Amino acid sequence: MPVQRATFTRPLVAVAMVAVSSLYAFAQQPPTPTRVRGTIENVDGNLLAVKSRSGENVKLHVTPDLRVAGVTRIALADIKVGSFIGTTTVPGQDGGQNAVEVHVFPDSMRGTGEGSRPHDLRPNSSMTNATVAESVVGSDGHTLLVKYKDGEKKVFVPADTPVVTYVPGEKSDLKAGAKIIAFVKALPDGSFETSRVSVGRDGLTPPM
Repeated sequence: MPVQRATFTRPLVAVAMVAVSSLYAFAQQPPTPTRVRGTIENVDGNLLAVKSRSGENVKLHVTPDLRVAGVTRIALADIKVGSFIGTTTVPGQDGGQNAVEVHVFPDSMRGTGEGSRPHDLRPNSSMTNATVAESVVGSDGHTLLVKYKDGEKKVFVPADTPVVTYVPGEKSDLKAGAKIIAFVKALPDGSFETSRVSVGRDGLTPPM
């Protein structure tokens, strides 16, 4: 009887090992991206060949309802009390939040994505879209108190932080050499589909 129990147990152990192996392999797979950041290398009709910032070659199919927004640089002083902004932040040494970039939304985009959430630009980064309630100008940057529907956050914006805003864009802006951020959906063949692209103006790399 002990021999029979051992024989019966071996297949169960083998099945368990395969299951654990499969779960480990699945956990090791990189998450499917929701954004592609990179430079357009070629345009062929509705297909964009993009070299991502991390070096991958990506094929992007643009949809018929494509929306294009231009991204252009503005001054830190253009951030005013009442501005609706988005900012990528990382934890600072003092426990506060330091801005990596700030994008000021035009009034037509006020309220876009309001709130604060994890972001994929840098490790431990967050994206906060909120209204500037207070702004304190210092010698080395601005300290902003931003408020959104679920809370508020104090953000330090160093003087050398990239600050940009959105302007109207066209599909014709998507040409070789343009720096873009595309919001994407994965397709079964390994390529991606996008209906929303932000493109830097005058060689600008969108910082968000």
